[in-house]
Amino acid sequence: MKAIKSNTVKSLPVGAVVDTCDNSGAKKLMVISVKGHKTVKGRKPAAGVGDYITATVKKGVPGVRKTVVNAIIVRQKKEYRREDGTRVKFEDNAAVVLKDERGSPKGTILKGPIAKEAAERWSPIAKLASIIV
Repeated sequence: MKAIKSNTVKSLPVGAVVDTCDNSGAKKLMVISVKGHKTVKGRKPAAGVGDYITATVKKGVPGVRKTVVNAIIVRQKKEYRREDGTRVKFEDNAAVVLKDERGSPKGTILKGPIAKEAAERWSPIAKLASIIV
């Protein structure tokens, strides 16, 4: 896991529901924690593009529903600024479900674009991505 160069806005707090963009069997995830997030007392931890989260599966195939999974945020609606001055935002919030802590995805196909920040930080996701924005 590498550091991200751009300053991404943390727009997905604990409790946010995000779509999945892979074929792992999960459709909707609810964020329950953000790994490595430090914050002040009383503030909810929040995740942004490229962050490693723990989530519960809210919608999906029956074998996967109601399970706790690890995932990585690959798209967010809230725009963020890159180092070169460009601003990036996506149509939806999306995550990729992981099978281990190294970042290898559970699914074999990733649908839609993947943010460059997430692809640089997590190389196994970049290998499966068809479009990197």
